[in-house]
Amino acid sequence: MAMGLHRAGARGGNRARTPMAEINVTPLVDVMLVLLIIFMVTAPLLTAGVPVDLPDSRANPLDQQPDQVTISIDAAGEIYIDAVPVPAGGLSQALDNLPRSGGKAPLITLRADKVLDWGRVAAVMGELNHAGFNSISLVTNSSVSAP
Repeated sequence: MAMGLHRAGARGGNRARTPMAEINVTPLVDVMLVLLIIFMVTAPLLTAGVPVDLPDSRANPLDQQPDQVTISIDAAGEIYIDAVPVPAGGLSQALDNLPRSGGKAPLITLRADKVLDWGRVAAVMGELNHAGFNSISLVTNSSVSAP
């Protein structure tokens, strides 16, 4: 149990016994490990706030960077910057408002629904290039077989 009785003297006489308080940390460690596993599993799922049906690809996964910006295009053609909707015709202004640390443009990850035509995706990539974002990663689902 968490509390045990402890003898007060070195010689074992009939002295009064004092309680010794001990904290059992095993359940606390167990709970913390379970919470750590839950957060490790759910953290990658929280990066994408816009539901997009991504195309399949056999590309290798990219490393996550803290200063990257995610641009998503859903099946209806609506554009989102980090889950914030961009009004129609306002992409260039929204790109100008993105923070640039040290004059360097952040890495852009582009998530586009697979039902979109290539023209819509190419138009967004052209706006990104015009705004000075030349490092663009296209996000896909991983696939084990070739298309």
